[in-house]
Amino acid sequence: MSELTRETVEAAIKEYVEPHLGRDLVSTKSVRTVEIEGDQVKVGITLGFPAKGAASGIAEAVKQHVEALPGVSAAQVDVDWEIRSHSVQKSLKPIDNVKNIIAVASGKGGVGKSTTAVNLALALSAEGAKVGILDADIYGPSQPRMLGITGKPESKDGNSLEPMNSYHLQAMSIGFLIDEETPMIWRGPMVTQALEQLLNDTNWSELDYLVIDLPPGTGDTQLTLAQKVPVSGAVIVTTPQDIALLDARKGLKMFQKVEVPVLGVVENMSIHICSKCGHEEHIFGEGGGGRMAEQYGIQLLGALPLDIHIREETDSGKPSVVADPESRVSQIYREIARKTAAKLSLQAKDYAAKFPRIVIENN
Repeated sequence: MSELTRETVEAAIKEYVEPHLGRDLVSTKSVRTVEIEGDQVKVGITLGFPAKGAASGIAEAVKQHVEALPGVSAAQVDVDWEIRSHSVQKSLKPIDNVKNIIAVASGKGGVGKSTTAVNLALALSAEGAKVGILDADIYGPSQPRMLGITGKPESKDGNSLEPMNSYHLQAMSIGFLIDEETPMIWRGPMVTQALEQLLNDTNWSELDYLVIDLPPGTGDTQLTLAQKVPVSGAVIVTTPQDIALLDARKGLKMFQKVEVPVLGVVENMSIHICSKCGHEEHIFGEGGGGRMAEQYGIQLLGALPLDIHIREETDSGKPSVVADPESRVSQIYREIARKTAAKLSLQAKDYAAKFPRIVIENN
C-alpha cells in the first residue's frame, strides 16, 4: 500500500476541475492545507472568489476524490474564500477601499445591461462579497429606481459623498443628485468629469467588488471612461441577434485596446418561455453569445431568459436576486456572479499596496 503524502492527496484533488474556474484547485493554488492522520485526511481550500452557493458542492467533490485514494477511510474538506485586489490598466492606480472594479458594458442600448449589472452586484453580495454599484450611465441613470432608493446622499465633510445603501449594496448614481425626469444635457467632457467625481469622491467602505454600470455604446465617453477608471475586468451584455452582437464585438475590442481583460459575455433574453403554455422560442435568434465567446476566446458566463418577472421585479425596485432568491433566474445570476469572480481571481494580483512608497528628499 502506497504511503499517503500531501503529493498523493493533491494528485487526487487535481483530478477535479472546479467548474467556475475551469481549472483544478491545485494549479490555481487554492489548496491551503492538507493534514494526514493515519487513514484520515483534512483538506483546507481557499478560493479567490465568493462561493456561498457552491462551497458545499465543491467540498463534496474534493472529498469524493480524496476518499477514492487507497488507504483513506474518511476525508474532511473545508472551503472558504479570500478576495484579493487584481491589477488594473498600467497608467492607473486602484481606488482606496475598492479591491476590484468590474465594468458592465454593452455595445448598444436596450439589451438589459443595467438589469444585468444590478443583479450581478446583488448576486456577488449573496455569494459572500462586500459589493458596491456605481451607475455611470449619466444620461439615463436607472439604478436608483432599480434599487428602490429615494433621497439624496449625505456629505459629512462637504467634499465627499456617503454611498446610499440598499439590499447590502453601497450605491452611487448621478440619479441621486438630480430629479428623475431632468434630462442631462451635457457634453462628453462634463460627463466624464462627473463620473470621475462620483467614483473618487464617494466614501466606499472596504469593497471587494465595485460594479460599474457603463453607458451603452463605444463612443468617446465610453473610451474615456475605460481609460480613466481603474478596471480589473469587464463583462459584456448582449442579446442573441446579429445587430446586438455586432455592437457587442465593438465593446469587446474597445476593452482590449485599453488593456482591460474581458471576463466574459452574458447573453440576455436568450429564450422566451410562454407563461401560458410553457412553449420555448428563440425570439432573438439562438446561440449568438456562445458563438461570440468562442470566436474571441472568452467565456459565456450565462444565458438569461426573456422573462416578464425580471422586468416587473426590477421596475418595482426589488431586482430578481432579492425578490425571489430561489428562482431559476436568481440561480442563473448567482452562477454568472461566481464565474465572473472566478475568472477575475485568475488574473494577475495587484501587489502595489504591499510595497511602501519610497520618497526621496533633498536635505
